[in-house]
Amino acid sequence: MTTESTATTESTMATETTRGQQTGSTETLNTKDMRRILASSFAGSAIEYYDFMLYATAASLVFDKVFFANLGPGFALFASFVTLAVGYVARPLGGLIFGHFGDLVGRKKMLVLSMVIMGAGTIAIGLLPPTAQVGMVAPIALVLLRLVQGVAVGGEWGGAALMAIEHAPQKHRGFAASFANAGGPAGAILGTLALSFFAAISGSQFLVWGWRVPFLLSALLIAVGLVIRLKVSETPAFQRLEAASEKRRVPIVDVLRHSKRAVLLGLAATTAFYVCQAMTTVWGVSVAVESGADKNGVLNIKAGAAVLTLVMCFVSARLSDRFGRRRVLAFGALLGIVAAYPTVLLMTNGTLWGFGLAIFIGNGLVQGVLYGPIAAYVAEQFPTRHRYTGASLAYHTASMLGAGFTPMIITGLTLAAGGALWPVAAFWIGILLVAFVAVRATPEGTRRDLD
Repeated sequence: MTTESTATTESTMATETTRGQQTGSTETLNTKDMRRILASSFAGSAIEYYDFMLYATAASLVFDKVFFANLGPGFALFASFVTLAVGYVARPLGGLIFGHFGDLVGRKKMLVLSMVIMGAGTIAIGLLPPTAQVGMVAPIALVLLRLVQGVAVGGEWGGAALMAIEHAPQKHRGFAASFANAGGPAGAILGTLALSFFAAISGSQFLVWGWRVPFLLSALLIAVGLVIRLKVSETPAFQRLEAASEKRRVPIVDVLRHSKRAVLLGLAATTAFYVCQAMTTVWGVSVAVESGADKNGVLNIKAGAAVLTLVMCFVSARLSDRFGRRRVLAFGALLGIVAAYPTVLLMTNGTLWGFGLAIFIGNGLVQGVLYGPIAAYVAEQFPTRHRYTGASLAYHTASMLGAGFTPMIITGLTLAAGGALWPVAAFWIGILLVAFVAVRATPEGTRRDLD
């Protein structure tokens, strides 16, 4: 062997060794750095989704009475759900903005910025005076602050998921990414319990000041989250991309040119679990209370179902690492199709046991199975150079369509059908069928090289 070829071989081996170290050749998540990264993804997502989902619960129980009381009960609730949808409409915009800079300057910087923006918007909502005091300024300001929340959470998910995926060993990517997703139900648990606790202790003053305290507590959570998040390092995949020094296009242009199919399939698959979430935790909460179920009991049951969602998220992510993302997601969609109509009937029977059984099936089991693998499933369809932008575009467009518009669509369907529930179940089943087809049409990414 010549001296030149020996040097080349040694150089290649050194490069591969470095690459193996960067991608987690230890094949374990149980290292100090990985534990910090997973904790950062989980805690950061939990805090931001605490803020975002706290608004969803308040939209069901508070905002129609505080900011839209002059519209009458049915239309006030509809208006409240419209403001909820505004946040979801803003999420794809946030995904594009943060994805653009996340693909160009790094994942970590965007995660820190998104957390600060989210905290500022949530605290401002807690301080917002009611319409009875300041007139139309209040609902207008509420919409604008919801936009701020939407933009911030649009940057959160992509960054948190990629921090976990791009640091993790290949065979554990699904489980690692589930820590970012699991932050969602964890934040929902915190937000729901906080609202339930202050509803209990404030009593008749709940609509005056009780609902505001959980929003103001966001300041403390954001401070804790920033301390955790600032300690993690940039992902190896992004560092390798920067080291290559290649000329990069505007990420969204790259996505639309090379990854349109991945965006559409990822969007269709992701919409399913967001519809499950909206059906059970937003519309379901509202109709259960209106049908006669105790408000505090409903909130506590919702928190319990979120615990099951959290557990199922980790379980299904583990299964997706072993059996593939497509198989687990397809099973979740079929499970939802079978359970949809019975779940709708149970949510509306006016009892706590009926609501509890419905939300444990629809939110805990079906959404949990769909939720666990989805972060890895979407992210694995895009190359590093535009992964933040592409994954965020697919995921957050789905959140806008699935979670943002579903409460309004369902409310409209029930009004148009004179209170009949079959159109609601048909809508849910249709979304799950689309997701099943999309998942089956997607290439399996479990063993794909992220670079």
